Amino acid sequence: MLTMAPSAVSLTLSDEERSELQRLARAPATPQKLVQRARIVLLAAGGATNVAIAEDVGVSLPTVGLWRTKFADRGLAGLADDPRPGRPKTVDEETVSRVISTSLGPPPEGETHWSVRLLADTLGLAPTTVHRIWRTSGLKPHQVKTFKYSTDPELAAKVIDVVGLYLNPPEGALVLCVDEKTQIQALDRTQPTLPMKPGKAARWTHDYKRHGTTSLYAALTVATGEVVGECFPRHRHQEFLAFLRLVEKRFRGGELHLILDNSSTHSTPAVREWLAGHPRVHFHFTPTSARWMNLVESWFSILTRQHLRRGVHRSVGELTGAIKAYIDSYNQRARPFVWTKTANDVLAKAKKPQDTSGTEH
Repeated sequence: MLTMAPSAVSLTLSDEERSELQRLARAPATPQKLVQRARIVLLAAGGATNVAIAEDVGVSLPTVGLWRTKFADRGLAGLADDPRPGRPKTVDEETVSRVISTSLGPPPEGETHWSVRLLADTLGLAPTTVHRIWRTSGLKPHQVKTFKYSTDPELAAKVIDVVGLYLNPPEGALVLCVDEKTQIQALDRTQPTLPMKPGKAARWTHDYKRHGTTSLYAALTVATGEVVGECFPRHRHQEFLAFLRLVEKRFRGGELHLILDNSSTHSTPAVREWLAGHPRVHFHFTPTSARWMNLVESWFSILTRQHLRRGVHRSVGELTGAIKAYIDSYNQRARPFVWTKTANDVLAKAKKPQDTSGTEH
């Protein structure tokens, strides 16, 4: 027997309730669980379905129904946690809010960031309390990550061009991602590596011997994921031209579209002259500060993790031979890299955000 699912509880907000919910949803010191509950109620009052709310807020359907119903029964008070059995909470919401808001502010003069003990001493709390609140709120003042916005004046045009090649390559043409990994060191450990054993990781000495360097030029075929690579002792436009000639001979027939970064060796007069004499070869440059858009960079990362980082090479010749062997092995199991971002997706993250006054910051 089929039964109809219960309809969602409709919500009507007073001006005071809407204002308070909006404040909770936007205030940086509001605990994340309370932010989610406020957003659920605001979306529900706006007429959104439970399914749409769950997708928007990132919670389950039962969670949406729970807080929608609690607010309908008890108003703003219904968004608070019900008392739980067992030992009572020793940290109230006011303390949590105070820790979070202080953590998001500047540390005392002379300090670069908050530490657990520094914040605990400042607020008169136990370090374990601060640590627990930070862990629950996802705050990590000791960590910092870097970012860089592209200042390329042709940013949009280059993004559209490169993404277009990934998502809709020209018919009958071949798209290659080309770049070089320079100064790869031939390193030999001073003692043999101790193999992995049950309960013990493989171990090697912290010191090593250097035996020279090489530079790897590589072209990743977007359609298949296969790689063409060649090692050279130096990194100049002469070596880049030699690799271009190798690629041009390797892939005969239709047009070749090469995706490159803005390295100076890619646009010297000699390179431009060669390009003019080979009209089937076309260069497409990624924006400045956006080498990640070149898929061969992902393959370089694979090469580093799977071979170079733990490789032992007693000469440059041994290193180049090992790289060639790895490329041959990789090509036997190669699969295409699938690009999923549209040009609009990339541009939305590549441009500097604007503040409310319209100035860049």
